[in-house]
Amino acid sequence: MAITPVADMVAAARARITQIPATEALTLTGDPDVVFVDLRDVRERKNGYVPGSFHCPRGMAEFWVDPTSPYHKDIFAQDKRFVFYCASGWRSALTVATLQDMGFVASHITEGFGGWTAVGGPVAHPEPRD
Repeated sequence: MAITPVADMVAAARARITQIPATEALTLTGDPDVVFVDLRDVRERKNGYVPGSFHCPRGMAEFWVDPTSPYHKDIFAQDKRFVFYCASGWRSALTVATLQDMGFVASHITEGFGGWTAVGGPVAHPEPRD
């Protein structure tokens, strides 16, 4: 059995979704009608995240977006612009493609959080735990 390389899956997703370069995403900072959604693992967020972003672990995205799911999160029912990101833009591309298939409108930061920090995007850090 031949396995489809994940790079091919990401390329196919990127060909059909809305991508936002990190430089453009930076201009959306502070816009009350934009929700940045961080798909990274909680351990990755310890190194920083887009200020004000909503944390949605990758494995829960479809369940939290679907209003018929018992796991639905109200934030995804808001009339906002949703911009997803992960570390490098691969997980977010696949996620946005899947959400688009569900009928949910979203985009993602092409270069991910790495691109965000590379263009000088602001970074928040979690409060230290005791």
